[in-house]
Order: sequence, then structure tokens, then C-alpha cells
Amino acid sequence: MSKSINNVSARPVDARPCDRLTGRIAVPGDKSISHRTLILGGLTVGETAVEGLLEGEDVLATARAMRALGAQVERAGEGSWRIHGCGVGGLGEPADVIDMENAGTGVRLLMGLAAGYGFTTFFTGDASLRGRPMGRVARPLERMGASITARSRDRLPLAITGAVPPVAITYEVPVPSAQVKSAVLLAGLHAPGATTVIEREATRDHTERMLRAFGAEVSVEAVDGATRIVLQGQPELRPTSIRVPGDPSSAAFPLVAAACLPGSEVTITGVGMNPMRIGLIDTLVEMGADIAIRDPRDEGGEPVADLFVRGARLRGVEVPAFRAPSMIDEYPVLSVAAAFAEGRTVMTGLAELRVKESDRLAVMATGLAANGVAVEELEDGMIVTGRGGRPAGGGTIATHLDHRIAMSFLVLGLLADKPVTIDDIAPVATSFPGFLDLMTGLGAAFGQ
Repeated sequence: MSKSINNVSARPVDARPCDRLTGRIAVPGDKSISHRTLILGGLTVGETAVEGLLEGEDVLATARAMRALGAQVERAGEGSWRIHGCGVGGLGEPADVIDMENAGTGVRLLMGLAAGYGFTTFFTGDASLRGRPMGRVARPLERMGASITARSRDRLPLAITGAVPPVAITYEVPVPSAQVKSAVLLAGLHAPGATTVIEREATRDHTERMLRAFGAEVSVEAVDGATRIVLQGQPELRPTSIRVPGDPSSAAFPLVAAACLPGSEVTITGVGMNPMRIGLIDTLVEMGADIAIRDPRDEGGEPVADLFVRGARLRGVEVPAFRAPSMIDEYPVLSVAAAFAEGRTVMTGLAELRVKESDRLAVMATGLAANGVAVEELEDGMIVTGRGGRPAGGGTIATHLDHRIAMSFLVLGLLADKPVTIDDIAPVATSFPGFLDLMTGLGAAFGQ
């Protein structure tokens, strides 16, 4: 039997056909914002109070890493955390290798942070993370003066010795990546002068927003069709209070399930509505989904709203490639909606999905086909042809330790004629602890 990310016996789960979903729920806190809150809170002098922090395994790995670097990071209650930082430049050399488990975002951001210190930090991770590329983060950090030694093909484990101070650079990101941009900006906190990142395609801007919330001087402007982000280095970051909004990538699973099942009526409260994170909502609406955005508001510099979704008949669409950065993590569950919709849904510009926790394009295509869905895998995407109703189902899915693959196929099981089984539920704790209980509360049924 396969092993989970915790190295315990795998726990298969099957999702059973569901008539409808109803209820009001809140999803866990945003994973991207949770990582950044822990890191930036550790660079202040004083206490940062956090509510709604995602307590998934990826974020907890970042919390442990910040403790290893010298910050005080303590849990005060469910989702409630207190961070006492050391100031910019005040962190210390960790006594041991930092194990980031499966936290790809966490390790890439922390590489940027470590690039500003003269000591050596060692990073490793689980089998999945050790197979994922780190070179696109390493290259700009080396330009800033860091020395990085990694396994072949720029894989973990790796050692990074930072520069004191790092060199402020102007860096044009070669492919859209919020993680690369954020790593450069975090290194730039320690550099005298201005660090500039240029994006030809805009990516999620949580780092820029949060840097401002913590007192850094960050400017963003459009120049010659690109976005130019400029950070003034060596700021004094001030502690603040952060309320983490619900993660739109987690909301995607109940959202898709309810959108596809006639008779469903589900409200998802307090979801982050950052313009660079709502591509899935735009796409589902184009497919005919009945989604209403209610009570839009601002919390901690991030737009937030409640989502009300009712089941409707969906149709296939061609998803524009430029939308990919705003929904890159949601394509697996979008392909499930496409399997339920009538006609072809074409998704391209998704080469990034091949280097996530798994090769998500290959895994989704294989899994959909095993459940009777017509799917064509492309080099940078896939074409899913739905039959305007429930797909056959009945398949068993190898999740490859990928939380989004696991949850996507559990949603498929709710929509299919026959149950769908995943080989291991454990990876879901990476980003969505309590997923089964939350969905069961809406009317879903699972077996173990």
C-alpha cells in the first residue's frame, strides 16, 4: 500500500453520488496569505496577531521554519496565532536542516528570505517536494549574491548561503510566477536601494499587499504593457493585526460541486476575492453557473465577499490562456466541472501544472478517462468533453500525494453515476483540514 505525506498507511476514501448540496459554510484561511503572514510577522519588532490562519500541514511547516530561524510563533487558539519577530536582518542561523514537508510555496518564499542572511540554511522536504524544481527561484537569488547548492536539476535538499547585504536588482520574471516574484522581493527587504520585479503577465499580488500592510514602501505601476513592482529595501516592518480570508482555491471544491448539482444552494462566507484569484468564478459563470457575489468588503487590505451558488446546467467553453495565473490551482476541479458540462471545454497555457505536487495534467487526464470522461491531454493543457450530465464514475484514483487531485476526484464522485475512490485522503490535510466533515455537512456522502 502507498504511503501518505506523514509516512503512515494510506487511507482510501470513496465519494458517493449526491442529489444536491445545501448549507452555509466557511472554508479554511488562504494558504498563500498564511505563509506570507508568518514570514513577514517574523521580520517585525513586536507582536503580530493573526486570526483565521490556515492550520494545514504546508502552513505549519512554514511556522516551524520561522521558529527555527528565531521568530516566536505560537498558537493561541483555533486559527489564532501570535508572532513576535526579530526585525529585518534579525533572524538567526537554524541549528538543523529545515524540513518543509510538501510546502512548495513555503520553501520558495523562505529561500528568498534566507538569501538576505550571511549564514547557511539547509532545506529539504518529502518525496514529492524533493522532486520539484527550485532553479527558477535560485537563479535571481544568485544574481543578488546568494550561493545555492542543490541536487541535480535544482532539486531539494539544497543549501543557501545569503549575501550581507544582497544586491538590489531589476529582474524580469521569465514565466508568470508569484513565488519567484515574492522570493526576490523578500530577499530585497535586506538589500540597500530599490529591488525591482517586472512581470509581463500579472500574478497574484498578496506579497505586495502584505508588504505594504507591514509598513514597507512598495510601488506598482504599468509600464510598456508590463507590471513593474519596486520595493525600497531595509525597511522597519511594523507588527499589525491580520485576518486571513477564506482561500478561494479551497472554496473551489464546494463551489464546483454545488454549481453542478441541480437543486443545490450553498453559501460560502468570507472568501478572498483578490482580482488575481477569481479566474475560476469568471469561468464557471461563462459556463452558465449561477453564482452571486454578496456583501463585498475589505479585510486587511484584501477584498472579501460571500459566494452564493445554485446548481445549474453547464456548457463547455474555451478558457483563455491569459486567465491561467488567476486560477492555476483550480484547473483540476475545473476539469471536473467540464466533465459534467455539455460539450467541449478547452484549457491551455497550463505547462505550470506539470511541476506541481504531481504532474496534474497527466494525473487528471488519466483519472478522468478512468471514470468514463472523454479527455484529450495536450502538452500545455487538456480538452474535456462532457455529456451534459453525470459522468460514469466508478474509477479508483492514484492521488500521487497531491491534495488538489484528491479533492477534485472526491467532487467527481459526488457528481458521477457511480462512486469514485481515491487511494489516500491524508494529503488533503495539506490545505483543507476538515474537508470531509465540511462537505458531509452540506449533504455529501463518503466511505472509508
